[in-house]
Amino acid sequence: MLIALTIYAVMAGADFGGGVWDLFASGPRAGRQRELIHRAIGPIWEANHVWLILVIVLMFTCFPPAFAAISIALHIPLSLMLIGIVLRGSAFAFRSYDDGSHLRQKNWGRIFAAASFYTPVMLGVSLGAATGGNILIRNGTIQGGFFHSWLQLFPWAVGFFVLSLFSYLAAIYLACEAPNKDLKDDFRRRALRSGVAVGIFAAFVILLARSGAPQLWRGLFDHWWAWIIQPVTGFSAVGAFYFLLERRYQRARLFAIVQVVLIVLGWGAAENPYLVRPEITIQDAAAPGHVLFLVLMALLAGTLILFPSLFYLYRVFKAK
Repeated sequence: MLIALTIYAVMAGADFGGGVWDLFASGPRAGRQRELIHRAIGPIWEANHVWLILVIVLMFTCFPPAFAAISIALHIPLSLMLIGIVLRGSAFAFRSYDDGSHLRQKNWGRIFAAASFYTPVMLGVSLGAATGGNILIRNGTIQGGFFHSWLQLFPWAVGFFVLSLFSYLAAIYLACEAPNKDLKDDFRRRALRSGVAVGIFAAFVILLARSGAPQLWRGLFDHWWAWIIQPVTGFSAVGAFYFLLERRYQRARLFAIVQVVLIVLGWGAAENPYLVRPEITIQDAAAPGHVLFLVLMALLAGTLILFPSLFYLYRVFKAK
């Protein structure tokens, strides 16, 4: 599940970020910016959601108590996130193939961009709430109803951190794919600004974690691996900035991907062994052994189909 979530952040996260930059396209090249975004994500955005589907299926199949707790306590932000995914995909498709008026195309574009903006926030809010330790269960009942666990400052800080992280990734990817220097410079500036926002929100999340998610705070600083992951993450961020300033976009993209991967893996390692803090661990929520074995066999079989298919998809649409 953590591997699938990491891949989703690196691949689909950039798709959401592309929608954010569609919303903020400006200047004399605004139309060309939107055209680049459309061309960059058009062939692959739908396939990238396979990773989120995998996370959900594994959760409710292999860890049903955790799935039940999350889907009840976080019913509202998760529903808003799923509605945003549907609106975003539908609007993108209608804008691409609608041969009607310019106004209708513009309206579809607004829906696509707005859904791309708020959906990552809801994803981050859900992750922050599951991490924050406010989902409490007493006698099989979720305490606090639909609102208590996520109407806190810490989950919303995580939400805007995720938004800035996805926007940062997308800007670097688009700078790589831009066909000329002007567009590359447009997205280079956006990448630098959103990279600064990532740093600000990361610091904000860490500061809030001390009171809003104390167990996560301890997990981030008390384990030996933290003193490896955190410096390497910081080095990756500095490397991405350096190569952006030098206009070496391929290397900047590589360093940014490493940065995002380490952020997600570090969060997952700090959460171990919990699926939902403070009460549901991996061992407590696990389905019977024969179910886990069958799911593992299905994953191995599916891998033989999924990875070659995705490789072929990206080779067709992304190879130079």
